[in-house]
Amino acid sequence: MGPIDLLFHVLSFIAPALALAILLPLGGRVLLPRGQVLLSWWVQVAFNAIVGIGILALGLWHFGVDGKMATYAALVLGMAMAQWLGSAGWRKSRS
Repeated sequence: MGPIDLLFHVLSFIAPALALAILLPLGGRVLLPRGQVLLSWWVQVAFNAIVGIGILALGLWHFGVDGKMATYAALVLGMAMAQWLGSAGWRKSRS
């Protein structure tokens, strides 16, 4: 495998995590009311991307193959939790 093929494989592997990392903070700002924001949007994107890539790597290690639905379910749950933590979701008052 050449270096270009390796680059495409790595980018394809991390693409779901990067897409969610960008969409979660942007979607949160559009859909949710203005509240207390703990981190800026680009820090949230970076934090979500690191968490997501870590979850995908753990899924690859655990299952031995990429693309298992259990890994993607863990990706969604883990990144949702990271977004909740990054947007100070525990501090918001219940109304």
